[in-house]
Amino acid sequence: MAETFCIAFVVGLVGFLLGSILYHFLPLVLHFGTLPKGNFGWPFLGETLSFLKPHPSTSTGAFVQDHFSRYGKVFKSHLFLAPTVVSCDEELNYYVLQNEDRLFQCSYPKPIHGILGKSSMLVAVGDTHKRLRSMALSLVTTMKSKPEFLNDIEITATQILDSWKDKKPIIFCEEARKYTFNVIVKQVLGLTPEEPHTKEILQDFLTFMKGLISLPLNIPGTPYSKAVQARHRISSTVKAIIEERRRRNAENCSKKISDFLEVLLCADTLSEDEKVSFVLDSLLGGYETTSLLLAMVLFFLSQTAPAVDQLKVEHDKIRSMKKSHEFLNWEDYRNMEFTQCVMNEALRCGNIVKFVHRKAIKDVKFRGYTIPSGWKVLPVFTAVHLDPSLHTKALQFNPWRWQTQDQTCKKFTPFGGGSRCCPGFELAKLEVAFFIHHLIQNYRWKVEEDDEQPMAYPYVEFQRGLKLSVECCN
Repeated sequence: MAETFCIAFVVGLVGFLLGSILYHFLPLVLHFGTLPKGNFGWPFLGETLSFLKPHPSTSTGAFVQDHFSRYGKVFKSHLFLAPTVVSCDEELNYYVLQNEDRLFQCSYPKPIHGILGKSSMLVAVGDTHKRLRSMALSLVTTMKSKPEFLNDIEITATQILDSWKDKKPIIFCEEARKYTFNVIVKQVLGLTPEEPHTKEILQDFLTFMKGLISLPLNIPGTPYSKAVQARHRISSTVKAIIEERRRRNAENCSKKISDFLEVLLCADTLSEDEKVSFVLDSLLGGYETTSLLLAMVLFFLSQTAPAVDQLKVEHDKIRSMKKSHEFLNWEDYRNMEFTQCVMNEALRCGNIVKFVHRKAIKDVKFRGYTIPSGWKVLPVFTAVHLDPSLHTKALQFNPWRWQTQDQTCKKFTPFGGGSRCCPGFELAKLEVAFFIHHLIQNYRWKVEEDDEQPMAYPYVEFQRGLKLSVECCN
């Protein structure tokens, strides 16, 4: 009996392994046309672990460098449990981004859906994504030039900077996250930093973020499981805030608050779940990526004194044209031309978003190669941003290049592109610009750790939080 069981177990195990190997390599033979060169790696894992190996976000990483040199700008691999075409080519990247829902479709790994929720704009496709994006663009257009919105951003920035006078040293990533979270939670939900709901959402949001970048093991106690639970709690809190706002509006219709939430309440095209997901997406976009951009700007400026000097001239001029304590406005932001150059260069060199996930929804021909239907496609933005054939001295931080270079070109896609380009990117840059305006006039700073640099895991972070020593200018 035992012997029979052992034989059956061995036969089953061998069959499972052979079946898994066949399933892994089957996509290489079930296609018509010429595939790009490349390697599928090991069954199950493919080359995923090598692809995700941490490296400075100011470089393409060993995986991309090695495969680029061996196979060219476009190569095949097996990543995230799927056959994949990886693109380091600016033309193919642009082609993929511009053909959303026609030839390609957003296709993030399923565990991401488990945390973000099926109604998230980040994972939604087709008509659902179009409705959510249309709402996002409407909100951004409505809010970005409103004096109340701009004033709140500036007030929050000065409050953070004023608190530095008694702090030594500054862990800047913490300060940047505090700044961006306080801004977005006020604009989206109408909450101030002191309110209990704000602290609850922030605590759950930190748990949510850790799970979003963890191994997808939905086992009690794991970061992924905690993130799923945190999302449920955030959803419940947001629903309670929405109901409270509805009740207040019903009691006093003449005193409605003009913010994101008010516009959402009037959006008949969105379901309740979509409204909650929209709030979560807004928090995610307005919190992590914006704070990272701000940290990148300070990191690169700390190494480029001439850029700091030119920024100071620009912002001193803007301030000299305003009355004492007068708030900045949209026109002031538009006049921060060199500040825009600095932000663009920080985005190009720092690569907050390394790549995006897409899936071919039909066979696609590109330069003699075939991208089979159902295969994943990974446009790698970092490879294009740091390509020396596209950017002179590509590894050098040089904001002056943007005084002549077009920021909307194919070789610069820090916020994605096409119909999935980040709708809030202008607000993110505005927040950074307003913070820089007050920072540059009141403080000098230096990065304390000489070897500090942004690392891609593939999410980007500063390992030690970007520790700064700061000194008041006046």
